[in-house]
Amino acid sequence: METGLWAFGVAVVSFAITAVIGKFLIPFLHRLNFGQTILEDGPKWHKNKQGTPTMGGIMFIIGMVIATTAGVLVYAMNHGGLDSVSRFVFVGLLFALMNGGIGFIDDYVKVVKKRNLGLTAIQKLVLQFLAAAIYLFLMYLCKDNTEILIPFVGYVDLGFFYYIIMAVVLVGIVNAVNLTDGIDGLDGSITFFACLFMMMIANVLGGHEANVLYAAAGAGGCLGFLVWNFHPAKCFMGDTGSLFLGGLVCSMAFAMDMQLLLLLIALTYLLEMFSVMLQVSYFKITHGKRIFKMSPVHHHFEMCGWSEMKIVCVFSAFTAVCGLIALLLVIFGLR
Repeated sequence: METGLWAFGVAVVSFAITAVIGKFLIPFLHRLNFGQTILEDGPKWHKNKQGTPTMGGIMFIIGMVIATTAGVLVYAMNHGGLDSVSRFVFVGLLFALMNGGIGFIDDYVKVVKKRNLGLTAIQKLVLQFLAAAIYLFLMYLCKDNTEILIPFVGYVDLGFFYYIIMAVVLVGIVNAVNLTDGIDGLDGSITFFACLFMMMIANVLGGHEANVLYAAAGAGGCLGFLVWNFHPAKCFMGDTGSLFLGGLVCSMAFAMDMQLLLLLIALTYLLEMFSVMLQVSYFKITHGKRIFKMSPVHHHFEMCGWSEMKIVCVFSAFTAVCGLIALLLVIFGLR
């Protein structure tokens, strides 16, 4: 009960800071002409979003970082000091910030340097794998552990291959979250539910109070951002925000050794990424044919006549179902 009250307080603080910052950040981005450039290969009706301020992820990054840091430190001072889980949370927050920094560079190149595609794919991947390597090294210093937790089985040691596999998982999911940011409110809504179920899983596991607060800050910040990003969006999160959220979701699961269940909770993001991979591969193999009307798959549903709000609701509901299954696996698989 006490942890729940702390989590609620942290979520409210994260929500409030994010929502209030948006009130000032959006006009500031307008004055700087930091508007989104809509690419020609997107849905034609997205052209009316041209010029909407981007890099709005800055608002929830500030909200989440302040709420997490203050919440975890104050909670620790009242409960015997920082524990190992608290250290994992701060290392995870650093990983999220590193990815947010990569996204900021990408957005800056797009908006200020007027290069629509931002960083090249190779540049982005090199920076992301570097961030993943730093994160895994810091986690190694915190706990020399190459095990992952599998429901109904227990801990399985992957040995040296843990670091190679996990680097690929980290970069893959971070990029999947980035690809999901394509319509108003989609990435923020999906990530809200991902954080919500991460919070519940951390609570069920016990001994993960810092992770409960971390996830609560993530959920609160996403809601605060949706005040400005829900359709019709007044601001986009940009790569600054989406890459940060990717690092956030990954680090929550890694702090709990829940890397396998991360794949389930992040399934919506992964399906978005796989839809792009399938589309590109099939297009090349068949010399011009397509599986989807447009990828990522949320654009396919748009082309089929679904409204942006319907897509957000359906994709969020699917994420909630995946999160619920992951929660039930933890409850019954670890008993």
